[in-house]
Amino acid sequence: MTHYELGEETRTKLMRISTASIATALFKRGLRNQFIQGVVPVSRKPQNMVGQAFTLRYIPAREDRNQITVFRNEDHPQRQAIEQCPAGHVLVMDSRQDARAASAGSILITRLQVRGAAGVVTDGGFRDAEGIGALDMPAYHARPSAPTNLTLHEALDINVPIGCGGAPVFPGDVIVGDGDGVIVIPAHLADEIATECAGMEDFETFVLESVEAGHSIIGLYPPTRRETEERFAKWLNERSRPSGD
Repeated sequence: MTHYELGEETRTKLMRISTASIATALFKRGLRNQFIQGVVPVSRKPQNMVGQAFTLRYIPAREDRNQITVFRNEDHPQRQAIEQCPAGHVLVMDSRQDARAASAGSILITRLQVRGAAGVVTDGGFRDAEGIGALDMPAYHARPSAPTNLTLHEALDINVPIGCGGAPVFPGDVIVGDGDGVIVIPAHLADEIATECAGMEDFETFVLESVEAGHSIIGLYPPTRRETEERFAKWLNERSRPSGD
């Protein structure tokens, strides 16, 4: 388990950085499998989801172990994950990419929000998805799913390395979600990725404005011509001037 703690400066940077920019920065470092496949926002939120991972692992349910009475057990791992996930963290659930039964429902996810979690992700489904979508806290899943998790899933392990949507997730990794989906940043790279991507976001804004103004992408994206670098430097300088200058 990592001892990394996500600082407010890095968290603030990541709140405005797209998963696309992060994916490119990770690709440059040889990491190609960090995007969680097949998950979408339950409902789009105005800001990114950013927080360190706290994990829950499901295995296939065995009928004699997963009767409805198991919820009477106060140590049931699904319930304990909700109660143990630290404030500011993202609960990430390995549901084996199987949305035929829910990973959780609105009551548990509401409790997670009240406890101060930064978000929740499953590569399965949520029941009561409309209620979860109405919460302020970001939530990501594959699709709505009404059947209780016991139908197909047994919650087994809390805060262990998992796979979610085909991506490796280690406790403490930094999770970022936007309108495109969710990406996993290895904890030891989070600060440098955030700093690098903040600059990438500025450059891509400049590129988009240039394209909208009629510029060709040749020599612009990527910036292979000196003229592009000079225009970008001028653009940055103009943006940094106090208003009224």
